[in-house]
Amino acid sequence: MANNMTNIPAALDEDVKVRQYIARLADLRSTGVTRVTDLKQQITATKKSKMISDETKAKLIEDCKKQIAVAQADANAHKAEIDALTKEAVQYVNTVSAEIEKAVYAHENANIARFKADYAKKVQEIKSESQRRIAALTIQDPKERKNEIQQIRYEEKSALFDAKSHFTSDTDRAKAAKNQAYVDHVQTNRTLRNGKTNFKEDMTLKIHDYSNRFKLSTFLLNNGLYLAVLIFFIVCVIIAPLQGRGQLLSLPNILTILEQSSTRMFYALGVAGLILLAGTDLSVGRMVALGSVTTGLLLHKGTNIVKVFGMGPWNFDSIPMGAKVIIALLLSIIFCVAFSCFAGVFTARLKIHPFISTMSTQLIIYGLLFFGTSGTPVGSIESGIKDLIGGRWTLGVLGGQVITFPKLIIPAVFACFVAWFIWNKTTFGKNMYAVGGNSEAAAVSGISVFKVTMGVFIMAGIFYGCGAFLEAFRANASAGTGQGYETDAIAACVVGGISFNGGIGKITGAMFGVIIFTGLTYCLTFLGIDTNLQFVFKGAIIIAAVALDSVKYLKKK
Repeated sequence: MANNMTNIPAALDEDVKVRQYIARLADLRSTGVTRVTDLKQQITATKKSKMISDETKAKLIEDCKKQIAVAQADANAHKAEIDALTKEAVQYVNTVSAEIEKAVYAHENANIARFKADYAKKVQEIKSESQRRIAALTIQDPKERKNEIQQIRYEEKSALFDAKSHFTSDTDRAKAAKNQAYVDHVQTNRTLRNGKTNFKEDMTLKIHDYSNRFKLSTFLLNNGLYLAVLIFFIVCVIIAPLQGRGQLLSLPNILTILEQSSTRMFYALGVAGLILLAGTDLSVGRMVALGSVTTGLLLHKGTNIVKVFGMGPWNFDSIPMGAKVIIALLLSIIFCVAFSCFAGVFTARLKIHPFISTMSTQLIIYGLLFFGTSGTPVGSIESGIKDLIGGRWTLGVLGGQVITFPKLIIPAVFACFVAWFIWNKTTFGKNMYAVGGNSEAAAVSGISVFKVTMGVFIMAGIFYGCGAFLEAFRANASAGTGQGYETDAIAACVVGGISFNGGIGKITGAMFGVIIFTGLTYCLTFLGIDTNLQFVFKGAIIIAAVALDSVKYLKKK
């Protein structure tokens, strides 16, 4: 098929040669590649069928496999011809599409320019008409005149709104037509390649789609907070050397921020699920203390200095270190899950808002810990195991500085992967979004709201328990450990885009939110900002994040 470009069609589906290419390739693949795909689907359907006996299934599957062998041979025989024809067809489509897209873009850009001119003219006419009506008023009574003017202004505002809506609608249709021209191009090429995608085409398609849908107001609404934080970081990086505090943006500082984020990542991953259900968790900090104290008691070398409810002190040196570590981790998880389930039952069964149920849990744990331990720190963990799990690896020397890598980053990365997998690749994760978005609709569709809610509380307890276990390796644990961690975890989730309105957000947002929030705190400390003033910065960011979230939610409604 020779390339003849004398006549450029208005659209690809009107091009005779494109239709001929598609038909010819479909014919060549019908007894080969397409047949293999159909037979494999038939085998899958046969295996799942409950209406066929095992013996019949075996025969049907065996017959399909034989047909697949024949079809595969046919596919191999026509492969060279199909590949050559596909390459020729794609080249032809690319050439034709370039001309079509050029014509469509010129036409729609002219339309957009006309729409803008018409809109500007319409606005001027509406305002002029309002001014004329006001100037023509003959009403003498001030009150009646004021009411009439207000009515004219109201009608003017409504007319302007209608004009802008009409302009926006026309402009969006023009942009969609421009985007559709390239979409048709990509879809045609995919058809020619038998469904295979092309990285360059996919990336270009995303760029086209984003540029045509881009609106500055929407962009600022979705990313304004991140831009503000980015500007703040840039200012800190510039100011730090001027104050003689050294380079803020250095590898050791970055690793320190990631180390501080590591344990807090667990708490954010746990509370993120509850926020997705339009809830929250105020017991995070006390969960951290509970798990850390338990871990510290078990892994302390020698006799403990703390009595728990008058019992002890104990010495666990007789237990092998490996066993102690496993027991400490399991107990930390079990205790946190138990208290998390306690709050979860009241929320899932009695519909008590998580704010109340987790606040009650927080107070109970707080009272038990301080009463049971008298607030006494449990002491440090045995140095060997502390360095093994919570220490650092020496990487080398860079710029006269010894670079060390925090080991706590590794379990944090693993936890992030687990949370991402649950949220994005499991039925439970999809059900979380459904329940968070509309629990009543989820229940009608057959989802157990009780099971999903309890599952989220259990998952949160597991993350809290793991994080609390690791927290004990960073400092001497006590009943006061983790004070205020719940606000940091909740703030990280909100900054990361998980909506308090429920059903909106990504787990990756919570991950980046932790790093952003921890980095913010580190920057303020690095610059010598008073700790008390740091709470002002945190509070401002939290209220800004929630305000932006509320505005986005209201706009969607």
